[in-house]
Amino acid sequence: MSEKKRALVTGGAGFLGSHLCERLLGEGLEVVCMDNLITGAVENIEHLFGRDGFVFVKYDVTNFIDVPGRLDYILHFASPASPIDYLKLPIQTLKVGSLGTHKALGLAKAKGARFLLASTSETYGDPLVHPQPEDYWGNVNPVGPRGVYDEAKRFAEAITMAYHRHHGVDTRIVRIFNTYGPRMRAGDGRVVPTFINQALGDEALTCFGDGSQTRSFCYVDDLIEGIYRLLLSDHVLPVNIGNPAEMTVLQFAEEIVRLTGSASKIVFTELPVDDPKVRQPDITRARAVLGWEPQVSLEQGLRRVIDYFSARR
Repeated sequence: MSEKKRALVTGGAGFLGSHLCERLLGEGLEVVCMDNLITGAVENIEHLFGRDGFVFVKYDVTNFIDVPGRLDYILHFASPASPIDYLKLPIQTLKVGSLGTHKALGLAKAKGARFLLASTSETYGDPLVHPQPEDYWGNVNPVGPRGVYDEAKRFAEAITMAYHRHHGVDTRIVRIFNTYGPRMRAGDGRVVPTFINQALGDEALTCFGDGSQTRSFCYVDDLIEGIYRLLLSDHVLPVNIGNPAEMTVLQFAEEIVRLTGSASKIVFTELPVDDPKVRQPDITRARAVLGWEPQVSLEQGLRRVIDYFSARR
């Protein structure tokens, strides 16, 4: 039997999942990538086909999951993750956060595998505490349109901790803040690909509300480094991974126009329901427990993503 450690990545053909598969392969692991492709894409992982130890399985993890052979790690990243996706796929989003997490945890229990849940800053909702530390319980509207994602992830965290406490499953929880990088979908509705593609086409940049809401943006390589460190750590409670450099959405739009050299104007549209007014991670725990903090500056990261989208126009 192979001496290599073996990992299952659910949602492995998605934006983050594909980068994670790549990193795990690079660290010498065998990787089973599982995705039903409702928001993921084969093109995100096709460069990994033929790599020693990489297997892709098209499958919906809300059903019973069977992976023959040993598994050392299960990283549960399956879920629609952008508002345009989870508002279009509300039932699927709730099912993968609840049933999918349950099935993946059951597999971790059966295999004796370490389980890492991809949670989100959206567990904090529209926060009343700023920046957001892990011990803040959040301000979520369970019956609003965004509740399908927020509550799915909150349930996923709860069942993960229940499996840890009741069944002794070795678990980790990462709360992921806004992340950007190559392989984001151009039309996924998130602010980075939307603004960049509008700017590259000299179209008006559509800024929700008056643009005063804040966000912080973490480059994907930094995020994956934090997740990998968390996977290998002994820390069971949630850990925020994100970039604490905060800016308004209007400032971000102006930066995109500057970096692309675009002639685009900035226009303002109606603010979505329950859109968070502020979003900034407190990464004190990540620094202390993982020795992690972001390394890639916003300008460095954005230039890479602008090049990525420019090459695909």
